[in-house]
Amino acid sequence: MKYLKTIVGFAIAAFILGTPLSALAADAGAPVYQLPKRGAPAGRVGGGTRGTQREVFVLSVLAPDHSGLTISEQPSLYWFISNATSIPVELTVMDAQGIQPILETRIPAPVQAGVHRIRLSDYNVRLAHGAAYRWFVTVVPDADRRSKDILAGGAVERVEIPTELKAKLASAAKTELPAIYGEAGLWYDTVAAISELIDAAPQDQTLRKQRTALLSQVGLTGITD
Repeated sequence: MKYLKTIVGFAIAAFILGTPLSALAADAGAPVYQLPKRGAPAGRVGGGTRGTQREVFVLSVLAPDHSGLTISEQPSLYWFISNATSIPVELTVMDAQGIQPILETRIPAPVQAGVHRIRLSDYNVRLAHGAAYRWFVTVVPDADRRSKDILAGGAVERVEIPTELKAKLASAAKTELPAIYGEAGLWYDTVAAISELIDAAPQDQTLRKQRTALLSQVGLTGITD
């Protein structure tokens, strides 16, 4: 009997380890993100546990480890901080050449712990088709010594919407959008769709677990808000 339990245990472990992450996400009801066939290799930078002499926290942008795609001219950008802070936090979006910022703004303090959303539409910022932009969230402990900045960043590229996807979206319910965008490889639209469902039903823990599972598909762990 003991031998049989051991064999069963190994079989279960082998099954879990051999199961693609996308399949596990599907079992959890989370949208499955399909890697896009296009996009610049540049992706997420920074993130993880960071700290100053005053505070230690996890700072991450909700971006993949490659250039994430969107069909939105003015997408929303999401980022996460694990603890509340009164230290200044800035958001910067760089042009496709990485030379000039097309957006520089300071997020009002204090910043609460959790997932935060920046709507580019609030700043009249529009992305051109086919250009990969870099964006960064920066904690600024000392405005006179910017070398001490704590930074996390990602890349976003706007693409044309395929005709068949446009038809799918026209008849889809809001609850179907995360899965549709994920299947199409549109990272930023997928994150926005699941996050908007959470905003509409903040007590729904199933939706939060689905977003956590989605983020884990691109190596973003520890974001459970």
